[in-house]
Order: sequence, then structure tokens, then C-alpha cells
Amino acid sequence: MAEITIAEAEQRRSSARILDVREDFEVEEGMIPGALHIPMGQLQARLSELDPAVPVIAVCRSGNRSARVADALNGAGYTADTMAGGMIAWARAGLPTT
Repeated sequence: MAEITIAEAEQRRSSARILDVREDFEVEEGMIPGALHIPMGQLQARLSELDPAVPVIAVCRSGNRSARVADALNGAGYTADTMAGGMIAWARAGLPTT
């Protein structure tokens, strides 16, 4: 699992699947446009929603949960990275949210 910067995530989001693993109440504060929301606790049951051929960038609030998710996805045969700083860093940088 690689940790990528918010700038790298912004550059790659058109070619990768952004996976937001935060809880519903956290997502209400805003998500990266086009991101798929699957709370971390639901990932195993909803894994079929991800295409193994498309790289994943896992995102959470600060980067801790998403790092664990990226590790699990890599172990399951996906290519996954985590976004350093999570949505806190994304918002501080003034990047778009929905």
C-alpha cells in the first residue's frame, strides 16, 4: 500500500476509483466528487462494487482507516493506495466536495 498526497489523488481521480470509507454521518460533511461511499465496516459485504481492474484510492477522515482498507484491498488482489491526511487535508487544500 502506498500513501499518496492529496495532489496525487486529485490528479489520479479520473483514472482511479475514490473509495470513501467514512461513516454516513461523516460523509454528510462532504465527499470528493465521484467517490464511492462504502463505510469500512461494510466493505467485505460490498466488495463486488469495486472493479479489480481499476486502481482504488481509499479515503477517510484523517488517513488511518483508509490505510487499513488499502492494505486489505491489496491483500484481496486489488491495487489500492491511501490518501495521506484524508478529508481533513482535502478540505484544508480547498479541493472540491459534494
